[in-house]
Amino acid sequence: MIAKLQCTVIDCPDPAALAAFYAAVLGWRVDADDSDPDWVWLTGPAGGPRLAFQRAEDHRPPRWPDPDHPQQFHLDFDVERADLERAHREVLALGATFLRDSGGGTCGFQVFADPAGHPFCLCYGQG
Repeated sequence: MIAKLQCTVIDCPDPAALAAFYAAVLGWRVDADDSDPDWVWLTGPAGGPRLAFQRAEDHRPPRWPDPDHPQQFHLDFDVERADLERAHREVLALGATFLRDSGGGTCGFQVFADPAGHPFCLCYGQG
């Protein structure tokens, strides 16, 4: 091993707003430093995984699946199949945009865009 992952950094126009969106999706803690509005941390339980949100003044959001505006990255979140409808409603209420459903029946995913346009998936029945 050469290194271990510190965090995933997501460029966006408003770090605090996007961190709050993902904090509500995951139930994680926002660690904002009021002295640096261009960088916000989101920390998982027990000091676990972290995401960082960094201001990008000229951010160009992806337009999934348009290859001329590639997705840049995406996050997959596991949900129980029985909780999918609730999860779908809740991410929409937080500001996500629904893009498509895989139509996977008992195993599949739904694709959304976060408020800054980054795609993410609610995955169910994966294991």
